[in-house]
Amino acid sequence: MGESKRKTYAAAFKAKVALEAIRGVKTVNEIGQEHGVHPVQVGQWKKEILEHAGTLFETKRGRKAADDQSAPERLYSEIGRLKMELDWLKKKSGFEPVSTRRGWIERAGEVAVIRQCALAGVARSGVYTRSTEEVVSAFDRLLLGLIDAEYTRHPFYGSRRMVVFLKAQGHAVNRKRVQRLMGILGLAGMAPGPNTSQGHPEHPVYPYLLRGVEVTRPNQVWSTDITYVRLAHGFAYLVAIIDWYARRVLAWRLSNTLEAGFCVDCLQEALRAHGRPEIFNTDQGSQFTSAAFTGVLLREGIAISMDGRGRALDNIFVERLWRSVKYEDIYLKGYASLPELLLGLTEYFAFYNGERPHQSLGYLTPDTVYRSGNGGGAKIIDRFGETPLGQRQTAAIEVASTT
Repeated sequence: MGESKRKTYAAAFKAKVALEAIRGVKTVNEIGQEHGVHPVQVGQWKKEILEHAGTLFETKRGRKAADDQSAPERLYSEIGRLKMELDWLKKKSGFEPVSTRRGWIERAGEVAVIRQCALAGVARSGVYTRSTEEVVSAFDRLLLGLIDAEYTRHPFYGSRRMVVFLKAQGHAVNRKRVQRLMGILGLAGMAPGPNTSQGHPEHPVYPYLLRGVEVTRPNQVWSTDITYVRLAHGFAYLVAIIDWYARRVLAWRLSNTLEAGFCVDCLQEALRAHGRPEIFNTDQGSQFTSAAFTGVLLREGIAISMDGRGRALDNIFVERLWRSVKYEDIYLKGYASLPELLLGLTEYFAFYNGERPHQSLGYLTPDTVYRSGNGGGAKIIDRFGETPLGQRQTAAIEVASTT
């Protein structure tokens, strides 16, 4: 029996698929199914074209100088250059996590998979494991919805508690299955202890600066986070930047892949529209610790604060925003595609900022508090007692830091 021929793709085809992914109208699953390409491959092509887009404008115009090297000399020079680059790649790739290096492998590429694995230093068996972005069964989709909703209510639930919850709902599943499904959603129980964010071993981590800080004015503290949204075919990723004082969503972006680029775009949009905060708080995820993201903050002279390891409540205001977004909009409407989600969230965030009263703001809207710049007179009655807005936020930060 003959061996199956490895499928190859033309450069024009790769560019077409990558540009469609960049447009963000469809999920990578939908694009992959339409063009007969694995979803992981679509994400890799999108990443590659974004990384090399800047080189298109580096070439100077005008006639090129004549190359006075002979053909053999050019060939030997190219061989030497490639050998140096290969040695450099082998040396550097050892610092990358195995999961990252495994993502470099192109199962339908021009280089044999066994050779790619040798160059990247990964086991070939791991390349052929089923991608977590592939379409799951109908029962698994039902479980994913239940896990998603329960995790939004109780983000400290791990796989053991989630098994108990699902059994109470009439679905007797074992812990391994729940672990696999939570892995698809990128979830882990948020409790002091292990680091639950996907950090990068070579990215610097900044200290948490907000313990005991009194937030008394707009643009004093901003923070951001990423959440996922399940669609009919695949996932979308949502990033938002919120002002701590007014709870106002300053900017947000959607992406069909999870990389730092759309987070940087969201940050730059917020800075253009609203100026600079004094402190910017994030978690320790690789998107926010990357040089592309922190570089923007450092150039603007903004103090960088990052949540403690495993400290879900250090970024409590964004966590509350995700709960509101999901329960008040996403779960109710059940978006099927990225364009639907984009239109729906555009309407929701306009409502959230301009019409939805917040109890923590004395039943004012975020727009009102942010534009007035003076919430000190707003009185709130809750478990902290009747306190001015600035003191209420200080109390919330202290509770989050000690819980």
